[in-house]
Amino acid sequence: MPDQEPYEPERAIAGTGMGGTMDLGASEAVTLEKAPGPDGGGPQDKPRSLWSDAWHDLRRNPVFIISALVILFLIVISIWPSLIASGSPLKCDLAKAQEGSQPGHPFGFNGQGCDVYTRTVYGARTSVAVGVLATLGVAVLGSVLGGLAGFFGGAGDSVLSRITDIFFAIPVVLGGLVLLSVITSNTVWPVIGFIVLLGWPQISRIARGSVITAKQNDYVQAARALGASNSRLLLRHIAPNAVAPVIVVATIALGTYISLEATLSFLGVGLKPPSVSWGIDISAAAPYVRNAPHALLWPSGALAVTVLAFIMLGDAVRDALDPKLR
Repeated sequence: MPDQEPYEPERAIAGTGMGGTMDLGASEAVTLEKAPGPDGGGPQDKPRSLWSDAWHDLRRNPVFIISALVILFLIVISIWPSLIASGSPLKCDLAKAQEGSQPGHPFGFNGQGCDVYTRTVYGARTSVAVGVLATLGVAVLGSVLGGLAGFFGGAGDSVLSRITDIFFAIPVVLGGLVLLSVITSNTVWPVIGFIVLLGWPQISRIARGSVITAKQNDYVQAARALGASNSRLLLRHIAPNAVAPVIVVATIALGTYISLEATLSFLGVGLKPPSVSWGIDISAAAPYVRNAPHALLWPSGALAVTVLAFIMLGDAVRDALDPKLR
């Protein structure tokens, strides 16, 4: 008869979780009871949601950090341009027309003798304002129309699909030349209204598809079976899980809208003098590019950096919110 294994005080009896027991060492029993996680917490820690997981990834993404810092800087100088630029962007001296860099005027002067540095700084206000306000209008209008069409379907969905097809067929620049040429207002609102008018179909398509996908999930069907109203289903269950693609597309489109405003101003149908805009300055400096290239390069460079920053931010947000890319 084999010798019986001596009893060891450090051994413990741990439950297997299925009605039986298992002989373990004391240290192993403690480990089975609560295995510490990487941060010292137990396995019972609450899992992160999609948004907290996305923020966790974004904070470690150098592309997001760099683009966010650039955009934050642009927002600050858009609100308080006098922090880094003294003087008025409308003050010009024809005696200094097309002159290069001088003390106190690092970017030189344009063809009208205006300080290029000051106008470049103040031009950020117009571009950021148009981009942000147009994106908000496009996102709200497109999300509401597309979300309702995707949720209810039927004839309304079919009509909206045909309307979006019509808007997609309109060339953006040509439409701007036609519509804005008859408006004499010298504010940013006609440009913003035009961008919203032609930009909402894209967001509408994205929101419609996202809502159709979300409403087929089991938790939505369970809430409907429990008697949840349509408004509760949309606002409580579908919208929070369908808004991520809209945020990604809107963030990338923001840079496109800034570029569109500059294009329309360059063509003379967007903002008009005495407004300060990068598109206006690029248009005014184009004929003198050989004699004063600095007057063209600085506003063009500011426009390119701004558009690139928003596109990079949108790409980083897309990578963080799309589970398929993990």
